[in-house]
Amino acid sequence: MELARVFADLDSVSWAELEHAYGSAEDLPGVLRALAGDEEQAAEALDELWGSILHQGTVYAATASAVPFLAQMVAAGVRPVDLLVLLGGIAESEDEYGFDEPGACRAAAAAQLPLILPLIASPEADVRQAAVWTAGRTGAEQALPALRERWVGEQDPAVRAELLAGLVRLDPEAAAATALAAIAPDEPDALRIVAVLACLDAGLPWSPAHRDTMLSLLPADPLVSGRFDQDRTEPLHCVVDALLRRDTAEDRSSAYELIEAALRLEDLDTRREALWAVEHACMISRSAPARLAQAILALLADPSSTHTASLLPILDKLGVHAAPAAPALAAIVAADGELADRALEVLVRVAPEQAAPLLARDLADRPRALGAACGFRGVRPAPSISYDSELLDAIRTRLSADGLAGNEPVWLTALLARWGAKAAAALPELTAALERFPSLAPGALAAVCPPESRDRTAGVLRRAAESGPNEGRFAAADALRELTGETGPLVRELQGLLTDTIRPETPKAAAGLGPDGIALLPQLRAALAAPGKQRTTPELNTDVQIALALWRLTGAADEAVPVLAGVLSEAADSPWTRWSARHASRAAAELGPEARALAPALEGLLDDPDQSPAAILALLALGHDLDRTRAAGLLLDSAERNADPETALDALLALGPEALTPECRARLTALAERDLRVVTSGLEPEIVPADERLRERARAILGA
Repeated sequence: MELARVFADLDSVSWAELEHAYGSAEDLPGVLRALAGDEEQAAEALDELWGSILHQGTVYAATASAVPFLAQMVAAGVRPVDLLVLLGGIAESEDEYGFDEPGACRAAAAAQLPLILPLIASPEADVRQAAVWTAGRTGAEQALPALRERWVGEQDPAVRAELLAGLVRLDPEAAAATALAAIAPDEPDALRIVAVLACLDAGLPWSPAHRDTMLSLLPADPLVSGRFDQDRTEPLHCVVDALLRRDTAEDRSSAYELIEAALRLEDLDTRREALWAVEHACMISRSAPARLAQAILALLADPSSTHTASLLPILDKLGVHAAPAAPALAAIVAADGELADRALEVLVRVAPEQAAPLLARDLADRPRALGAACGFRGVRPAPSISYDSELLDAIRTRLSADGLAGNEPVWLTALLARWGAKAAAALPELTAALERFPSLAPGALAAVCPPESRDRTAGVLRRAAESGPNEGRFAAADALRELTGETGPLVRELQGLLTDTIRPETPKAAAGLGPDGIALLPQLRAALAAPGKQRTTPELNTDVQIALALWRLTGAADEAVPVLAGVLSEAADSPWTRWSARHASRAAAELGPEARALAPALEGLLDDPDQSPAAILALLALGHDLDRTRAAGLLLDSAERNADPETALDALLALGPEALTPECRARLTALAERDLRVVTSGLEPEIVPADERLRERARAILGA
């Protein structure tokens, strides 16, 4: 195929009317032409295409239009391997943006099979492999005859592995026997490892032959290093994942036996792969921590083990099952070394009562452990590190030290505030820290202040609110109000802040002032975003808080309701502002029956699993007549999809026991007792604890 004709046809597409990841696709003709340039130009163009038309796995309208030109360039011999891999990635994507019907890009790639399939017979093995990869990713049955024909005569192991994967992808039932035969010991290892995965893909039962083959191929990661499938670069991890997701007792047992056998092998790389499989198993299976804890604890106790660093994040995920590891963790901490802080971080969560004195001993060198002791607000509750005099002394010393930076001041003051008056001995250090940490020290000062020191501490906070550093005046005034009820300094500070670029916490503080906050009403009204303005997410969230402040201060909802209606209208349809819609729903729930006018907007959110829990809570608070059985089903949909599971269970409880039909109870029981975790996303260290909390909550609702 002549490139001149390909490039001439490029101009027949209205690229400026199409979009890719970065907006208008008018740049694509130039990028596509650059693929035929020199090495530097072509490499740069290829990077741009991966970023624009297949951005982090997402495809766009411009992607589908680019596919025919990419295929024609492949047929013309332009970077065939690179462009075939790009086409295969486009074909397998299910993350589509801007299409009315799904599958447009896959269909576009399948339409180019007449240009792609001849390359399966290319004299160059890497081209054959890439062509097979792309053909398989199209999911098109018309590729099967060519793949089957090539399987018979192909000798290159990498190409045969790709052929087998493609055959199973396109026709798993027919290819199952081929996959099973390919695990034979006389086959190349690069094919056998793919065959093990293919057997799982084809739905074959896991057998001793599969287990023995998998174990004989460990460490397996190098065997797939030449494949294009970036989702299968860790075969043992993938096998364990596939077995656990089958969600049967037999397959779970097979996964755990495989992991335990791999952990017994002495090869260091094999152990590394097995430990990663353990960590993943704990992330997706609720039974994994109990089953695998003994094997991990045995490794921790083995003095010859070189995997201690890899064991620590796993111990964190074992939860209560890691409690027997406390002595070993304490020994690692006592020995200092580079693992001491990480080991103490785990010990804080596993046995906080043992961790406190160890944390006190070397507080300056234990930032991870200190952060764990404080927890993360709204994400993971802080461990129950109770008041400890040695740790208090260490905190006082650190507060007086030079060079405090990063999160350490946040954590130190938070821990003191949690201890309250028990930490009153730290008043001098907190007072001295006001100048260095003006936004952190005031809240801790108010929290730890005992009654006999109230007047003196109030004077310190009052001076900080009136003449301290600008960035700390709000915190000082708010702490003064918390300590004494005095509101004057906070009102004056808020009058200034509300005329500047405000944050959601500013109107929150105004709302808590009661009658003294009425003076702030003009500034609150003026701080609302101008009508018709396209608001950012922070602006939407701030407007929600202003609406609540107006309602609390005036006692009437006539101003708040239109603001919340605007936020709901603007935020509900965009994935980037959905949190703002949730905030608006929760605010509507606070307003209660006075916000009845918001009912239609809230009802419009019910079919969205991300929004339905907060919307249902709001509708209940409004006194809206809900079909409670339907609402319970929607809430369970949200929880099962891990959309907003915690709020879903809050709302399910609010619906009352009459909404829990036998079907709903069965679904809630499955949510509580199933093996596969419900919470599967979020901050990686927090997934397991969040899922365990959700499970406990579901059980509590069932038992209520």
